[in-house]
Amino acid sequence: MMSVKNIYIVGIGLIGGSIAKDVKRLNPNLNIFGIDSNAGHLEEAISLKIIDKMATLEDLAQADFVVLSTPVDVAVKLLPEILDIINDETLVMDVGSTKRDICKAVEDHTKRRNFLATHPIAGTEFSGPKAAIENLFQKKTNIICEIEKTAFKLQEKALTIFRIMGMRMRYMNPEAHDKHIAYVSHLSHISAFMLGKTVIEKEKNERDIFDMAGSGFASTVRLAKSSPEMWTPIFKQNKENVIETLDEYISNLIRFKDQLNQDDFDTIFKDMKETNHIKDILKGIA
Repeated sequence: MMSVKNIYIVGIGLIGGSIAKDVKRLNPNLNIFGIDSNAGHLEEAISLKIIDKMATLEDLAQADFVVLSTPVDVAVKLLPEILDIINDETLVMDVGSTKRDICKAVEDHTKRRNFLATHPIAGTEFSGPKAAIENLFQKKTNIICEIEKTAFKLQEKALTIFRIMGMRMRYMNPEAHDKHIAYVSHLSHISAFMLGKTVIEKEKNERDIFDMAGSGFASTVRLAKSSPEMWTPIFKQNKENVIETLDEYISNLIRFKDQLNQDDFDTIFKDMKETNHIKDILKGIA
């Protein structure tokens, strides 16, 4: 895999662990090192053969490639420290779901050219090393921000790795990324969390409600199993965009409720029919 020999994964969870699995499968001679504040995660990653060895931040001076896959609030604080430690040939990329704050945190760093801001849009509702799976990124989209600020030879190194992993690349500025991702990802998670909260509160009085839940409920509420440790910082960093999406979403819910109160089922039918078009937009997306 070009000149990459030593890869360090900072944060061994679903995304970091899945990247480690893919690059190791594609090049068994790579050395995969893991750094994590959770000692249990490191031990688990070793036992699952996701990483070869444990490491510390100081060891990043020997890194060819660093993947920063911590929660986004931790990433914003850690990235400048990581750039301070690495050598001039090292590529560092983050994989967070928000991009504005991470890019802002290092915009004036002397090694800004060593950093690539990415968001591979892939995942499951599970977390931790045991959630890591091979081929998670196959045919998935990877949003790359401010690529022009990354050294060209490091861009090429990253793009080669992404292509080998089967990802599609899209380019966007950090502000546009955060605005759009609030609609297509963050709002989905909020909806799932709030649906789960609503049903759990109802379940206190109606013990049989979950026996009635079908696959539609299960698939809709699936994201409510996602990690609060990961998602609370995302909502905090993208607060303005999330509030904007919620305003529009709540407006549609109120409109739907009003239509029910008015027995306006013709409009309900029309709105649902128009929304069915989403199946054509999402065709081919896993």
